[in-house]
Order: sequence, then C-alpha cells, then structure tokens
Amino acid sequence: NDVRDPIDRAIRSMPDDVDRPTLFKFNTSMMPIIMYTVNAGVSYPGIDKIIDDKVVNRLNRIDGVASVGIGGAPKRVVYVDLDPHRLEAYNLTVEQIGGIISAENLDLPTGTLKTGLMSYQVHVEGEFDDSERIKNLVIATSNGKSILMKDVANVRDTIKDITQEQLINREQGVVVFITKQSDANTVAVATNVKKEMEKIQEDLPTDVHVEILHDNSKFIVQSIDNLTETLLYALVFVVIVVFFFLGRWRGTFIIALTIPISLVVAFIYLFATNESLNIISLSSLSIAIGLVVDDAIVVLENITKHIDRGSSPREASKYGTNEVWISVIATTLVIVAVFFPLTLVTGMMGVLFKQLGYIICITVVTSTVAAISLTPMLSSIMLRLRKVGGEDGERHSFYAFTTRILGRLDAWYERVIRWSLRHKTLVALSCVFIVILSFVCFSLFVKTDFMPQNDESSMSIYVKAQTGQRVEETKKLGLKIDSLVRSTYPEVRMINVSYGSEDEDASMTSLFNKTGSNILNVRVRLVDIGDRDRSVFVIADDLRERLNRIPEIVLYTVSTSSGFGGGMGSNNIDVEITGHDFDATNRLAANIARQMRMIPGAADVNISRDDDKPELQLFLDQDKLSRHGLTTSQVANILRNRVYGLKPSKYKEEGEEYDIIVRYEEQYRSSISDLENIQVATPTGDRVRLGEFGEITEYWSPPNIERKNKLRIVKVSVTPARGAALGEIAVAVREVLDDIAPDVPPDISLFIGGSYENQQESNTSLMLLLVLSLLLVYIVMASEFESFKMPFIIMLSIPFAFSGVVFALLLTGTTLSMIALLGAIMLVGIVTKNGILLIDFINLTRERGVRLHDAIAIASRSRLRPVLMTAVTMILGMLPMAISTGEGSETWKPMGIAIIGGLLFSTIITMIIVPVIYALMDKSGSRDKKKVHQKRFRFMAGFNLEEIRK
Repeated sequence: NDVRDPIDRAIRSMPDDVDRPTLFKFNTSMMPIIMYTVNAGVSYPGIDKIIDDKVVNRLNRIDGVASVGIGGAPKRVVYVDLDPHRLEAYNLTVEQIGGIISAENLDLPTGTLKTGLMSYQVHVEGEFDDSERIKNLVIATSNGKSILMKDVANVRDTIKDITQEQLINREQGVVVFITKQSDANTVAVATNVKKEMEKIQEDLPTDVHVEILHDNSKFIVQSIDNLTETLLYALVFVVIVVFFFLGRWRGTFIIALTIPISLVVAFIYLFATNESLNIISLSSLSIAIGLVVDDAIVVLENITKHIDRGSSPREASKYGTNEVWISVIATTLVIVAVFFPLTLVTGMMGVLFKQLGYIICITVVTSTVAAISLTPMLSSIMLRLRKVGGEDGERHSFYAFTTRILGRLDAWYERVIRWSLRHKTLVALSCVFIVILSFVCFSLFVKTDFMPQNDESSMSIYVKAQTGQRVEETKKLGLKIDSLVRSTYPEVRMINVSYGSEDEDASMTSLFNKTGSNILNVRVRLVDIGDRDRSVFVIADDLRERLNRIPEIVLYTVSTSSGFGGGMGSNNIDVEITGHDFDATNRLAANIARQMRMIPGAADVNISRDDDKPELQLFLDQDKLSRHGLTTSQVANILRNRVYGLKPSKYKEEGEEYDIIVRYEEQYRSSISDLENIQVATPTGDRVRLGEFGEITEYWSPPNIERKNKLRIVKVSVTPARGAALGEIAVAVREVLDDIAPDVPPDISLFIGGSYENQQESNTSLMLLLVLSLLLVYIVMASEFESFKMPFIIMLSIPFAFSGVVFALLLTGTTLSMIALLGAIMLVGIVTKNGILLIDFINLTRERGVRLHDAIAIASRSRLRPVLMTAVTMILGMLPMAISTGEGSETWKPMGIAIIGGLLFSTIITMIIVPVIYALMDKSGSRDKKKVHQKRFRFMAGFNLEEIRK
C-alpha cells in the first residue's frame, strides 16, 4: 500500500488526454539487474524514491551485497519555468523568485510558550503541502494588485528532463545494479538476492513485476552443472574401461573405490581451506578421475597376473605389490613434480590454477597411498583364482572373452616390438621426422589465443554517435538499433538500451559503461544456448555488418564477454600511445585505427580518447565588469541560475523531498542570442544585457585524459572476430606499428598491451613452469633409477606428447590458448608415467638374467595392459570435457582436447620408441650378461622364457 498509494494518486492527477500507465517492470543486474517499464513517454513522479525505499534498501541488507545502485530512474522535481520578459516587466530576477520560494517554504520553530501548568513549543508551519501552492505565491505587488507566481512562471510537478534513461524492450525502465563484496560467493549472494526479490515482489502492486536481465551466477551454476555431468560421465567411462580390461567385477570395485576416497580427501581440503566448489575445482576433479585410478590399476593388474599364474590371492597381493610399489610412488612423485609448481605461479595464472595444482597433488597422493595399502588388502580378500580353460561357464565368461582379445593384442604388440628392435634406426628416424613435422605444422597452422571465449547468451553493444548530439536524437538511434536487433534475431529474449548521462552526480551506470548524450549502451539477452542454433559469436559478427550500414553511427563495438566492463575471457589487443601532445597522439591513434580496420579478422577497433566536445564559452571584459561593479563569480552564477537552474528549496511530500528548480523556460535559453539577452542587475540598480560585457563563442573542449605511470595515454583497441585468433591479429598489428615507426615523433612511444600483454606474461609463466616441471621430473626419475640415462630415455616421450597436442588442435580447429597450453604442460607428468612403468619392468626382467632384446619384448608385453588401462581411463575421463557443448564448455574444452591428443599419440609412440631407445643406449656387451641380482629372485629360477612371458 505504501508503494501503491502515491502511484495511484499520481495516475489520477494525470490529464485525461495522457495514456495512463498500466504496467511496471523491474529487473536485476550485475548479478541480477532489476528494471521497471511503463508506457512510452509516461513516468511516475517519485518512482526513484519508491525503488530506493522498497527495493534498494532491502537488498542492501543482504549479507554479501557490497552496493546497490539504480540507473535511469526518473526523478520527480518541481520546475518553475520563468518568462524573462514578464520578469523584466515586473522588475524581478531569478534570484528574487528563488528567495521568495525559500522564504515561503518554511517550517520554523519560534520558541516556547508557558501558560499555566503547560509548556508549548511554538513554530510556524509554512511548508508547501501541495506543489500547486507554488503557483499562487505572491511574489510582488503592482498598483495595489498582487502578482502571483503563475503570472510569470509555468510551475510543473513532473519528471526531471531527460539526462540518462534506460529502455527495456522499448519501454522506459530502471536498472538496479547489485555488486557483491570481494570475499563473498557470487552464487550465494545471487541466490539470496533472488529470494529477497520474490518477497519484494509480493509487496509491490500486482501490475509491477520483476525480471532478470543479466545474472552472472546463472552462467556459473550452469557451468558447474555441466562440469558435474562431465565428472559423472568420466567416472562411468573409467569404471567401464577397468572392467573391460580386468574382466572381474571384484577387481573393478577395488579400483573404483579409489575414486571416492580421493575425491573425499579433495573435498576435505576445500572445506579446510574455505575454498568454494567452482569451475576450477570441478575441472581439477575431472582431470583427477583419470589419474587416481592409475596406481590402483598398476598394482591390481600385477596382482592378477600372479593369481593367473597360480599364486594364492594373498601371496599374489604381497609379491605383486612388492614388484611395482616403487614405480607407483615414482609416477606419483612425477605427477606432483608437474602440478605442485602450479601452486607457486603468481599473477593471473596463479589465481586461476593454484587450486588446480593443490587438488591434483592431494588426490594423486591419496590414490597412491590407497593403491599400495588398500588395494592389495582388498585383493587378498576379494579376488580368487580363475582359469580360462576350466569349466564351460568359465570358458564362455566375459573374463575369458577379454582375456583372449587382450592376449592376442599382447602377442601382436610383442611382434611389433621385436620388429622395431631389429630396425631401430628406421624407427628412431621416423619418430624424429614426426616430431619435426608437428613443430612445422604448429608454426604454420596453429593459431594462438589468450583465453577461450564463452557463449554466455548475452551481448553488449557500445555505439557512439556524432559528438554533441542531443540525447533525444540518441534515443531515436537506440530505438532504431532495438528494432534492427529484434526483427533480425529471433534468439533475442530481452533488449536493454541505455543512453545519456547524469548531469549531476556520477551515476551507477557510468561505473560500467561510457556515458554521454551521444552514447548508446545496448545489452542483449539471448535465449539459453541449448534453445538456439547459432552461437552468440555468429550473431555478433552478423550484427557488426548490419551496424556498418547505419550512417548515424560514428563508432561501435559488439562484445560477447560477461559483465558491463568485459570479463576475464575477453580477448583484445591495445596499442598504448603515450605522449603529452594531444594533437600528435590523436593523429597517430587515428592513423593506427584506420590501418587496423583493414586487418582481416579485426573487429571493434576503438580509440579510448573521446573526440573534442563542442561547448559555448563566455569571455568577459573585465574593464566593463568593474565599471558595473560586477565580478566574474556573480555573472557566472547569474548565467547558471537561468540556464541550469537555481534550487532554492525542496518540496516535501509523505516524508520524501523533491528539488524545486527555478530557471528560464526552455524557449528563452535555446540559442546564443538568448544567452546574450539575459539581463544582469548591477549593484547600482541598472539592468545590463549579458552581451554588453561578454562575448559567447563556440569552442571545442579537450577530451578526457587517461594516464598510465603518470603519462598521458590513448589506447587503440581491437578485438578478433569469430574465426580469428588473438595471436595472428597481434602479428598484423605489430606489422602496422613497424610500418609507421619511422614517422612517430621521438617524444611518443608505442606499446602493445591488453589481453595480448597478459598472454605474453602468461606464456612466460607457463614456460618457466614447463622448465621447472622438466627439471623436477628428471630429478625424481634419476633418484628412483639411480641413473642419469634412464630418465632421459623416459623423457623422450614428452616431445611426442606435444606433437599429439599439435595434431589434436589442428584436427579440431582449436586455438592454442592458455588453457590448452596448460594441458600440454600437464602431459609432462602424465606421459612419463607410462615410460616409468615400462623401463622399471625392463630393468627388473634384465636383473633376472634375461637377454636384452628378450627382456625388452617380455617387459613391454607385460606392461602393455596397465599402460593401456591407465591411458584409456585418462583419455575417456577427459573425453566428456573435450566434447562438451554446454555452458562454460569453451573454457575447458581446449584442455581436454590437448590432453587427449597428447596422451593418445604419445602412448602409441612411447610404447615403440622407449624400448628402441633403451636398446640403442644400452652399453655394448651388456646384452648377454646376467646380473648378480638374479640371486634375489630365486623363485623364478626354474622358469623358461615362455613361462616368464606368460
């Protein structure tokens, strides 16, 4: 009722020929944006106060909300528009009218009256109880007749003149921006805001409704749901792969048990460190799914081999674990050596991926502990001896089926290894050729980006019209763009058009967008990604072409990134021009922008410095001023009071205050001659025209000034269009700068910044991370094998992982972003695990006295299954991430593609090249020697080669 009553009174007081508003509409932004809509051209007096009291104040009380501001709310004011001719006729001034209003609109205590036993406070109640009273104020007398305010002025209780407005679906609206505190959780704050908004909705009239325009938390929630689904698919795929290779449901259960144990420990870490379950942590868990089962697979697979040879489950668990536990720990240390440095990286990469490093390290260490303790214990209890050639039921079981298939694969692989050992030079040269080919392809065909762009179902359009254009004309242009977007793209759900700027205090809108009388900011909300066929990037490119055809547009940009100011995922290149001379830097910026617009794939070329703005300046003759007894300050205030307006008092109604503005009527302040004819009263009582002691001239004011490191700077920004990569645009921009470098004055410097600068810094950090990871991996393996040669043999598989990344990116048309590059670095630890398992078993077989080639072939055959199991589980674990198409998938898809490509290619090559290089680097004459360590394995003494192979 508190909201409805003043609105109803305002509606009833409207003239009959005015369309009565029937609908309000609110909307919420920055996480939610709240708007209201009424019929075109009609607004409610005092609605800004209603929104402030009933919406903003209640939202401000929500825990985690930092600020709530409104943009575009119509402000109720009382205009006293004076006729200067009548004022002159009655010998009155604006200042006198303002003084009369201030003197009459007064509630003044006058003291205390004591009478009898009582004491009374006495005050004069003179405040206006109705804005209509202003019209009937007596302002002077002439010939015994009272002169009323309405005789010289038009008094209007109305909405403040247009300065900054919001249109929502072509209807006037208000935007409420809700920002969260820096340490608050976005989703939690947004959820609480939505709950409170539902309660607010119940307190609002039935014809007022709330609708969300932009909600950052929605994208986060949808991305997390998408990653959660990806995580579940990865879990299912891993279990299926393990069951296929083992053929035992008991063994599958033992390995699968490692996954929840590791994930629970990861959740304990998140709880202990007060971290949230976000996109980074869920992506880390998706990667960990394929890693945590590796150690359990190696241990269990070796245990089942001993059981198949006839050992009891207890003995098999003991001896099988004893054979591989050192290599299992070594592979875990290798993974930790790669991921732990992520926790030490600073800057943006550190903020993004520190949590990834911690979670992977914690989960793999947990899985290793479980693999060498829980896995053998459960194996000794749950596994049992099974013979393929036994009863018919056993012969036709799934275990027998997979055993036959994998046995044939083992035999085929052994033949390939023996052939490769006989043609070592050919194999080695072929692999070198593959690596060289991949690096050539990378330099020629692979494009580079900073961060992948996400389809967040929204676009932001910035449009700049002719400098100095009236806001009314800008509104017409906004409606034209609104109609274009609405009629062309059926995917559009809501359009918010903002134009103009507040002429008093900085508005909330100006914090997120550039504002001005000639500037439009359009936010377009699309239907969800699953409900449309075109991506937001396709729509944005098409819209750019259509905006090019609108002649009123001087400059425009179309952004698909999140938020009013862009987000982390925005890709742009800034050419930063530093110099003190405005004219020189402006000319250089215009020249660079013109050449950048000709670069194929370059979109949204924008200059940060605004054009010079037209203004009228009054130059006063000080001699004439002094003769009339006036000062510059007095004249300036006189001019301001007549053009901008004088605020002598405030009109109060139901506890709210509204400005009373006294000024000249618009028709008397709309030209230079009107200003020159303004009458100025001198201290001597004379009346002098403003034009007699001043000259008004048109002047172009200097633009806005940006500074960086205390130097004036202007930026020329460019955004890659769909299909163009940040790296190739940066190369073209650098060529442009090289061409104009000879003509650049010595006091002006050029620098390439923006996302490209962040990309270069991130590349440097990741390269240092790669070098550190390689050193740590080498140290770990050298410590395990007590050799400098063995780690080198194993690390030869790393270049093939990078080759696989290159081929995967080429096949899928994916750019090499920071996410994909991080996936390539992660492969350093993942692919070396296979080499460690293989080399460790070759050494073990040779220590048992087997000849070199036979030892390599036997060990390779024996390790094929665990290597394939670990590789396939990791590949299928990352597959849902690589093929995902939901919200946020663009961010992590490149990492999945890079890991799958690198792991698939390196696994195939590693299983060939590592045994070959091992044979090539072995010392001559050692192939026929038997090791004294053979005595340590007397339980194998009576076995021949065929038995060992089995």
